[in-house]
Amino acid sequence: MSASTEREALWGALARPWDLIIIGGGITGASVLREATRAGLKALLVEQRDFAWGTSSRSTKLVHGGLRYLANGDVPMVRQSIRERKRLLAEGHGLVVPLDFLLASHPREGGKHWQGRVGIFVYELLTGRWPRGNHSSNQLRERVPSLGQEEGLLGVPYDEAWVDDARLVLRILREAVAAGGSALNYVRVTGLLREEGRVTGVELSDTVGRRSTTVRARAVVNATGVWADQVRAHLSAAPRLRPLRGSHLVFSSRRFPLAHGISFRHPRDGRFVCAVPWEDSTLVGTTDLDHRPSLDEEPSISSEEVAYLMEAVESRFPSPRLTLDDIVSCYAGVRPVISSGENDPSKESREHLVLEEEGLVTVTGGKLTTCRAIAHDALRVLRHRLPELASLKTEGPFLDTPPALDEVPLAAPARLRLRGRYGADASALVASARPGELDTIPGSSTLWAELRWAARSEGVVHLEDLLLRRVRLGLLLPNGGEEHLPVLRALCQHELGWDDAHWESEARAYLTLWRTHYALPKQQNAQRESQALAAHR
Repeated sequence: MSASTEREALWGALARPWDLIIIGGGITGASVLREATRAGLKALLVEQRDFAWGTSSRSTKLVHGGLRYLANGDVPMVRQSIRERKRLLAEGHGLVVPLDFLLASHPREGGKHWQGRVGIFVYELLTGRWPRGNHSSNQLRERVPSLGQEEGLLGVPYDEAWVDDARLVLRILREAVAAGGSALNYVRVTGLLREEGRVTGVELSDTVGRRSTTVRARAVVNATGVWADQVRAHLSAAPRLRPLRGSHLVFSSRRFPLAHGISFRHPRDGRFVCAVPWEDSTLVGTTDLDHRPSLDEEPSISSEEVAYLMEAVESRFPSPRLTLDDIVSCYAGVRPVISSGENDPSKESREHLVLEEEGLVTVTGGKLTTCRAIAHDALRVLRHRLPELASLKTEGPFLDTPPALDEVPLAAPARLRLRGRYGADASALVASARPGELDTIPGSSTLWAELRWAARSEGVVHLEDLLLRRVRLGLLLPNGGEEHLPVLRALCQHELGWDDAHWESEARAYLTLWRTHYALPKQQNAQRESQALAAHR
């Protein structure tokens, strides 16, 4: 059955009685769906754009242990984050990858220098290990040769992990659907149904099929992240969120190689900035700014943010002599942060919020690492209406165990990659591959077969879904992978069921989107072109 046929079948079944409707297809909504199906509920998830379209595909790609919470003395939150990170590392092996991190700190930073060292000392104890010794300037240069040659600079080691955030969402969703859940992308909630003052369902609009319907359920969860206040507005509820934009630069790891994650303070304002090895690239981020544009518009990095992040790179990593020409892509995401009235966005709490209003349960805020725990917090509120949830074990497994793939003719890293990203689907993905499709796409670790599988089986509606979220070629390859589009067309057009006109329209739309929101802003592009012209002369 094709993805479009599956979509039609599910739309036709929406009139059935549901136990739970989940609004929002990011990491929180996906986790709520997974845990609800684990409890035996008939659950439906709807997402107004693509799965993981929002914050959940635009993070710094880190599974944090919660180090930053120590500054506020929130030890229970740190313990929870460490515990959840350990679970994700064990169950998501190949998708969630351990990463040695170093805080690059100098005594001239004064109290902040000592605060960072003490914080990591306590953090290491909470992870269950005795703190490691700090790296001297010489040791730090050996481990990270691109760091500036600054006498007195120390490297304070600690543990983190990196993840393909969008693939984590997709894997959780796929496992939830395999367990009996249902999920539809590009379906917008246009209203809430209420009876006797309590929310009992939703009004839906399918932006693909241009149709609408109403769906009823015993309970409704609003897991729309930064859009949570928009859903709550149907109840005339007061806003609770402060949308904050975080932006990142992506460099090729060949040009900017790192074996460790590096955290350091920005020379201008002392905010922490990270340089993180991820996939076949190095990410630099993040910013923290109030986001003013409409939340329904694709977020973009600003020229000021590019300059801010490049200033950080040039100050701490001078030897590679990185310039705007070395930036492969940029991306920006908007975080759902609970507003407390703080003037400084960076001082706002990243804790999550769960509240019940007129029967609607809203869960928002928080972070990717604790997605399972956040889902349990939301479902716990519903136990009085859904007694089946009493059987849900808070310490049970989260991700399913994938197949071994021992007989697949691939190197061990590639097998591990497929198991981590695709879980139980990995075997079918390999079986669907045609000759040559288990080779990697030049410039990446992605296999050609991943594209065929995603186009066939993972609910792709637009080309951007495929290249920005099912695989990450739009972030990892120059010009969003434009040079590979002819090969992608041969692989995927038939699987998607698109005629020539449809493919060409989607390709134009994708490239326009990439150039507008994932390339350097116009100001920097003009600066780069001017520099290139001057060099040519």
